[in-house]
Amino acid sequence: MKRRRTSALSVSAALAVTAAALLTGCSTDAHPGAAAVVGGEKITVSTVQSQVETVRDAQRAQPEGDQLVSATPGLTRDTVEFLVYAQVLEHAARDAGVEVTRRDVQAARAQTEQSIGGADALEQAALMPQGGTPMAGDEQIDRMLRIQLLFQGLAQALGAAPDASGVQQVAATLAETADEVGVEINPRYGTWDAEAVVLADAPAPWLNAGGEEAQTQPVTLDG
Repeated sequence: MKRRRTSALSVSAALAVTAAALLTGCSTDAHPGAAAVVGGEKITVSTVQSQVETVRDAQRAQPEGDQLVSATPGLTRDTVEFLVYAQVLEHAARDAGVEVTRRDVQAARAQTEQSIGGADALEQAALMPQGGTPMAGDEQIDRMLRIQLLFQGLAQALGAAPDASGVQQVAATLAETADEVGVEINPRYGTWDAEAVVLADAPAPWLNAGGEEAQTQPVTLDG
């Protein structure tokens, strides 16, 4: 990885990245099948559904499956938020000349597994993160680690201090990047709250009444 040497990662740090996102966005014109659009690139509803289903299947397979599911009721919205954040971070890191290779991700995973007691421990921890989006399966966990490495690399490239002010500096860069590339959210999943800097709940009553399953139904961005 350029500009940043891979260091040991804690699971809590890797999973909490999404909480640092400062993104702007709005509902958009017609983009059939899109949950969101970042820089003109779709994040499809089917992609969101697939990731949510993978996590739910893995959670339910655990002895405490019911508790894991009930503890993550906003998984669909959280997944949309994570995928948008990941896209914005990819843009910001690329603009800053930061690169994360497959080998970097593999090294980070090995270090993380060693630090928490093995691959099974990492997989279980990823299903019940504190302050982050649940992940399941090698592909999702590797992407989570990639995002953490990109965040670290971007912070290094910006000369950000290793404290709260540094996080704010990176967040400001991400907000600027999101504004430049454009972030559009399907109103079924909410809107970007500029003040609270989170994906706000959609006001539509059928969404709240229908719960998570209603959110995963195919929809289109039709303004």
